[in-house]
Order: sequence, then structure tokens, then C-alpha cells
Amino acid sequence: MTDWDYPAPHIVSLVVGDDVIDRMDHANNTAYVQWFELAAWSHTEALGLGWDAYTRLNRGFVARHTEVDYLLPALKGDALQIATWVVFNDQRLSMERHYQIVREQIAGERDAATLARGSTRWVCVALDTGKPRRMPQEFIDIYPSDDIRRERRT
Repeated sequence: MTDWDYPAPHIVSLVVGDDVIDRMDHANNTAYVQWFELAAWSHTEALGLGWDAYTRLNRGFVARHTEVDYLLPALKGDALQIATWVVFNDQRLSMERHYQIVREQIAGERDAATLARGSTRWVCVALDTGKPRRMPQEFIDIYPSDDIRRERRT
């Protein structure tokens, strides 16, 4: 059982492929940010907001600031779970997501270790101009607004 940082994660599973392995024989640091985005979009779609809704509302989120703590390397063939949570939403312009990347346990080979943690502060923008704009009511209704940052389990 995985010890997630927060309750009720949204999880995306993947296997580390050749395409992200760098000269050091582990996943390049840029892959982690791509995995964060993959999990964020998957969560957004699971909440009922796909690109069609973003386009219809002329709103979307752009990354303002991302932090990554690399704890252990992801290796070719590792089965990973990327978890994400919306930990804060000001219901105006910005929200914050946290991420946790865990290697799935493989009997006799590796434990279920946390490989990385990260966070992104997102800003709501108008898609047609790229300028910051207030969140539409649909975003406010769907993206959680509770500040769960203090509830971190680790």
C-alpha cells in the first residue's frame, strides 16, 4: 500500500520508456515535469473539464512556478504512479497542485519508494490573449477550494 502525501490522490500509471532515459541511465529531470502535466490533465479531465470546456470558456491555466524535489532516480522499465492533488484554489486567479511520483513495488527487486515530489502554481488566463483572467464559475465549482497543504502526511 502506497503512503500518499495527501488523501484521495488522482493517479496516472506509466512505465519509464527509452525516450526519457538520459546519459546518466535514468529518467531525465525534464520527464518529471512532463509526468506532472500528464497527471494534471488526467485529473482535470476526470473532474469533467477537458480541452473542449477550456476552449468554450476561453480560459485555461498556465504554469507560473514549478518546484521538483528529486529523491531517487526513475530507471528504464520502472512502473510509476504519478499522483496529484489540487491543494489550494483561491477561486479567482490561481490554484496550486502537488505531485508525488512513486515506483510500484516489484517483488524481490525494488520497494515502493517515492522518487519525486513537486508542486505547480497555476494562473488562469484567457486563451485568446494569454492574459490573466478570473476563473469562470465552472472552474470554481469543479476544482477543489479547500486548502489541504497543511494536511500533508509526511
